[in-house]
Amino acid sequence: MFDTAREVARFQKQEVALGSEARRNMTKRRDTNRDRLKAGLKANENPKPIGCHTQGSYKMWTMVQDADLDYDIDDGVYFNATDLVGDRGGEMSARAVREMVCAALQDEKFARAPEALKNCVRVYYGEGYHVDVPAYRQIQKSSLLSGTKQEYELAGATWRESDPREVTNWFSRTNAALSPDDGDGQFRRIVRLLKMFSKSRPTWKTGNLSGFALTVVASERFYADANREDISLRETMKGIAARLEYDQAIGHPVLNEKLTEQGDASAKRFYERLKNNLSHLDVLDDADCDHETAMKAWDKVFARSWFSDQPPSKDSGTPTRAVVKKGDARYAKPL
Repeated sequence: MFDTAREVARFQKQEVALGSEARRNMTKRRDTNRDRLKAGLKANENPKPIGCHTQGSYKMWTMVQDADLDYDIDDGVYFNATDLVGDRGGEMSARAVREMVCAALQDEKFARAPEALKNCVRVYYGEGYHVDVPAYRQIQKSSLLSGTKQEYELAGATWRESDPREVTNWFSRTNAALSPDDGDGQFRRIVRLLKMFSKSRPTWKTGNLSGFALTVVASERFYADANREDISLRETMKGIAARLEYDQAIGHPVLNEKLTEQGDASAKRFYERLKNNLSHLDVLDDADCDHETAMKAWDKVFARSWFSDQPPSKDSGTPTRAVVKKGDARYAKPL
């Protein structure tokens, strides 16, 4: 396969991974939102939260750039279940807790008022950002085998088991285990590239496979290649396509539930998009493939012209240099 590892790695760094300034702006909005929520809960004489925890792609560092600034941060708020008591002394429903959080977040400065959605409260910002605030309750469960332990439930349509912090831990463990390199991790970079591909056309932004489901199926079919970022991406895409062609059911890595069921339309749609675009990369296997041809192929995959604007380097087609991961094992990392 014609070596495009440097260009794919550079594309991920420059055009896909979220920049530090964007992350700082999001963190600032998150922190301001937390202060608003705590103040609102206090003013309304509501229960005091036991903590707030950022979750999702922002926490896992898999959020990708968006030309329309369509970014969201998931920032969960946690309560003790024993504090969530209604006016008559009964247990507060999941809906009542979401409405309580929504009321606490209201601010006349917003052009669009926060809304209580099915699984969270959404706070809108004019620049395209929004902060999703799901609410959780901490409960104590006891059994003869494990004794008493803390568990968490999400205020969705009803109260249901959920622990996003364990999802973050799962991702960190998976990235460390699958990646042949230290630091950011090749698995994390490939997930970012897959997510960018999944939204590379305007019409693909709706009805697509969720970012988390995509991350899970990528972990099942990840192809590590310490020498070649391009081979890792292409082979992982192939593996996911082969998997989704016949099996669209994706299991949750932490909870005993499914993210998608067999026959899921979004999984089928993503399979078709992978299949149709992987064919563009067939030219990379031709013996006479050159830099210009290879760059055009990647541009077709990501529906842009960035790759064709990259001039060939003096090292085009040559192996990337080696680095050490852990112990005495040696790997290679694209520049």
